[in-house]
Formats: sequence, C-alpha cells, structure tokens
Amino acid sequence: MFKKKPNVRATCTTAHFYSAMNLANFLKIKNLAPLRSSDRRKTTDQIISDYGIEVPKAESSGVQDEGSTQSSITALRSSLLPEGALSAKFSTTVGADLKTVNGTVYAGIHSGDDLRILWIRLENRLIPTVYTLWRHPKLIPLLHTPGVVVEKMRGGSPLMTPGLARGPPFPEGAKEGALVAIASYENPSVPLVVGECEIDVSALSEVRGVKGHAVRGIHWDGDEVWDWSQNGRQGEQSPRHLEGWFDTPGTDVGEGMADLNVEDGDDDPEQGGVAIDNENVRNNFVEGEDVRSYEEVGRKEMTTQEIDDAFRDAFIYSLYEAKRNHRSEPSHGIDFPIPQSQLISNHVMPYLPIHTPEDAAQLLIKKTSWKNVKKFIKYLDKRLLVKSKDRNGGETVVLDVDFNDRAIAEFTPYRLPRRVTTTTDSAANGASTSVGADSSVGQKLKIILLYKPKDKLTPIFESAQADTRSLYQAGEIRSVVSDYLKNENLQTAGAKMVSINPVLANAVFDSNTGLDHDIIAHGRTPHDALFKRILDSHCNLYHVLLRNDESRDNLKVKAGLPAKIKLVLETRSGNKTATRVSGLEAFHIQPTMLAEELQKACASSTSVNHLVGSSPKNALMEIMVQGPQKDAITKALEKRGVRKDWIELIDKTKKKKGSG
Repeated sequence: MFKKKPNVRATCTTAHFYSAMNLANFLKIKNLAPLRSSDRRKTTDQIISDYGIEVPKAESSGVQDEGSTQSSITALRSSLLPEGALSAKFSTTVGADLKTVNGTVYAGIHSGDDLRILWIRLENRLIPTVYTLWRHPKLIPLLHTPGVVVEKMRGGSPLMTPGLARGPPFPEGAKEGALVAIASYENPSVPLVVGECEIDVSALSEVRGVKGHAVRGIHWDGDEVWDWSQNGRQGEQSPRHLEGWFDTPGTDVGEGMADLNVEDGDDDPEQGGVAIDNENVRNNFVEGEDVRSYEEVGRKEMTTQEIDDAFRDAFIYSLYEAKRNHRSEPSHGIDFPIPQSQLISNHVMPYLPIHTPEDAAQLLIKKTSWKNVKKFIKYLDKRLLVKSKDRNGGETVVLDVDFNDRAIAEFTPYRLPRRVTTTTDSAANGASTSVGADSSVGQKLKIILLYKPKDKLTPIFESAQADTRSLYQAGEIRSVVSDYLKNENLQTAGAKMVSINPVLANAVFDSNTGLDHDIIAHGRTPHDALFKRILDSHCNLYHVLLRNDESRDNLKVKAGLPAKIKLVLETRSGNKTATRVSGLEAFHIQPTMLAEELQKACASSTSVNHLVGSSPKNALMEIMVQGPQKDAITKALEKRGVRKDWIELIDKTKKKKGSG
C-alpha cells in the first residue's frame, strides 16, 4: 500500500523517535496469529510494570488472600489484553527519509465489542490505543486543549505549547518523552489522541507567549489503527463521557477559558504545529498546506450558483484526496463504475463545507441547478472530468475519471467540518446532528440461537444430569450428548462413529423412514449426523437478540429464527426505482432517524409510513427511498450493528424486466 509522507521535521533524535512517526500512516499489517498464553502474560506484566499499575491486594494475609490476589492479577491482565488476543507484525515509516520501522500490534475483543487493536509495540515500548484508554482511566497523564486543536491534531499537526488548557499546573507524569492522552476542553473525560511530550509539560508555569511544540500525536481516533478491523467495520465512535479520567467535582467547563489568550503563540512557520489564534480557530488550517478559507454560509441564504460550486468543488476535493493519498494504487483507490448513490455518499457529502445545521439545510442536491444526481453527473461528463454511461433502468454511473484534469491539479483544499471518512462520522459533525441523537449508531448486536429439547430426549439429558426444560445453545447440546455417549460407552475416544443403543433408537431414530431403519439395523451412525438430527428434529428453536452489554437471562426469548430486515427494490411510476426497508424495530433502529440519515447520504427523498399488514396495536414502520439505494442502506445498517446476513434483499426490478 502507498504510505503518506509523515508530517515530521527534517531530523529525528532518539528521544523523539515516537514523536517523529505517527500511526495514522498506512500500516502493512501481516497475518494475525493467536497470542500464546505465556507471551500474553509477559506482555501484560510488562504493561503493569511500565505504567506502574497497582495490582489489587487482599486486605489480610493468608492462603485465601493469596488466591484472591492472584485472581485480581488475572482479571487485570484480561482487562489490559483479553484472553484470545491476537498479534501481528507491521511496518510503517518514520522521519523525513521515510525509514521503515517494524513493530507489533496486539488485538483483542472486550465484551460486546469488535476485534480492535489495543496495543502497539515499538522498540520494546508498548503504546496504548484509544480503545485501551477508554477502558483504563488515568493509565497515562491526561492533557486538554480546545476541540478545534484536537481536530488539527487528527490531521497530523503537533500541539503547540500555547494550546495547552486547564493548566498550569499540569500532570506530574507529563514529562519530556512521556506518553500522554489528550482530550478536548469541551469533553474533558474522553481521550482522543495519544501523543509524546516534546518538552517537560509538567514543569510549565506559564503557556501564554511560549513558543514551540508541546506534544506530537502518535495515534488518534480516526487514524488507520483506530479504523482497523477484520470485518471491515469502521472504528468505534468515542464515548460521550467516561468515569475516572476527569472527575474533579464542581469544575466549570468554562472555567479557565477566559485566561486562554487565543492571540498568543502564533504558529512559527519554521516549527509548524498548532497554536491558538483567531484566524486558525476559524479556518482550522492543517500544517504544511496553504489552505484557503471557506466562508461561513450559514448566516445567509446561498444562491443556486454557490450551491452548484459547493457540489462541484466537493467532488473535485474527493478526487484530489484520492490522488494524493493513493498515488500508487489503480484508479487511486476508486472502484469503478460509481453508482449515483455512492458518488453522493462517498465523493460529495463528506467534502461539502457543512459547518452548521443551516448549511446542511441548504447544501442539498435538489437545491442545485441540476436538481438530481443524474444531471449532476451529466454536467461533470460535459466538462470532460468524468466519463459516464446510462444503464438500463435509467441510472447513470461514472465509468472513469480524468485525474489529470486541470481542476484537480490546481485544486486548493478548504476547511472541512471534520476528518474525511464517511458522511455520517459522528454527532460532533454539524451535518449529522440527527445521527448524534440516534442511539442505534454504534450499537453492538448479537443473535443467540437457543434450543429446547423435546420430551423424547429426557432419558439422554437425565443421564447427563441436564434438564430438558431449559434452553441451550448448540454447543451446550453437543456437550450433553457427548456426556451421554461417554457414560454409556457408545463412542470411543477420537472415533467419529457412534453406536446406537435402544434409548437413542427410540428417542432419535423413531421415524418410519427407510434411512432410520437402515441406521438402526446397522447399529452405528456418525457423531455429527446424530447431533444434527437431534437439533433439527428433536429440539424447538428460539432466539434472543442481545444489545450492547445485555444478558440473555434478562431478556424474553422468541420462538423460531429471528426475522430479517427486508430491503426491497422495486419499480414505481414507470421506470423509476425505489428502495423500501422494513423490520428495523426488532434491531432497536428508529425508522425516522435512519430516514433522515439516508436522505442526506443518498441525496434523495425519503418517507416513513406504516408497514402494510402490521398490527395497528403495535404498528411497524417502513422507509421508502427514491432510487436503487441498497448499498447506502446496507452501510447505514452495518453502522447500527446489523450484519449483512441479517438483511434479506428482494429485487423486484429484475423480475419485472424478465417478465417483459
């Protein structure tokens, strides 16, 4: 993969080795492998030692207390690096000469979460990621800076000394070369950046008027490490509040900001970095780029020409970024053809200068002179910026892009409201305030299938001291059956065949089919076939849907398999395609909230209506979106914890064409 050149100074000393690199660059991570128990123990013991973590001890002495202390150590190790953790080698670059540096990442799964990178090892130093910091308050010293500066640090800029807030005094551990966490002044309890002190921050008695770098970021929410996952899911959004990180009672959020002179500490062009001055706060400049200001438009009504310019510039911006960040990849990382919905959701919306709800209300495709995405693509084609084609059904797709176009080569980036990832990054983005209020975004869902044995299996379960009135998962049923076979000497160790005794014959193979007669006559059957027969024919199926940290013991189980979310493509009003989605409520998704997001992501009209056939007492809703929007809807559902195999796609457009 192509690696961006890190934003570092020309020279790099050993003391600032970690500062000179940042983990936002593309990482070449090799295949993950399970971490051996001994290696996991050594790694966690090093973490405990390096970070001075206090191990809980029993209050009194004795053998009983020693066992309690050992249990505490085990629990602490699991919280730092869960059992079943994986590790992998990786490489990235450091310094102005792009020297290759190798390291190790450690990934693990905490309860209810996805597999995420929790620690990074570089030169025998273990660096926690934000996922670890969100679970371990005060693991490293916490510094604060205004939110606008945090956004700049996400772009790779270092934190200048005048940007430090809530001090002095600063934490004692924030010494030169020490790892620190950085949170925004507005949300002080949630670390967003992991960095290394370039000076002794703890010794500062004043920050006003002091020039130079204070902290250079190594890793933050939004970089490659944060975003990495095995299933391709986007990184987890930061919590709104965390206990333990910032627990000073009675502290006013506004207290101290009056003492922060935003005119002090102008950026030194020779040093680079983030200081706080009026112009930079407004324009959110990124170090190393001559970025022009994009004037605020929320205060006045935009003209049609201004909206047209914003959409055109947003698309060019996306191509400029693709060319800059993916120079060596085919088509600069863009997959062709680009459908209408993806062009808007991936190549326009993330690059629109939406800073306020008023901006979001004005910057809509229907308010452009083109009125719809198809005509917008035709305009780009006419300018020879793209090559497009009309498909059957009336959809227009982009087949190719002229990356050598003068508009891309001479494009000057403008300020964006937040880092460019997707159109629905976070509630912090003014363009997605409705998503911020949507509690389903970022939720973790898990479906557990449960089985209740029928009465005929009672002799088998009683022999294994299990109750047929209970609900079991498939693995638990297998264990009960295996215990019965072992108790009755019906299967030798390692053997795949099982002997059939009268109990099994009567309970499992009691039908009049020829296959059952043959099995009984033969007196043997494969173990897997026996287990499958018990599950399929002699157990009633139930399910339970767990959300986040819910326990199955506290939820009501439902009979049968869970109903899937239905996504229907159909042709309406002649040759116009519409997409309907229903069955959302069972997955804790509010249809109205999702409809608002889809309206922006698809740049199309949406409606929410009662689902035909649903009970009036417990009415279910259905969303209708204009256009073939299955990809955009699927992506929005995945953000809400819905797996693709929980979605049933019904394409009625193909049937209709076929019948013609």
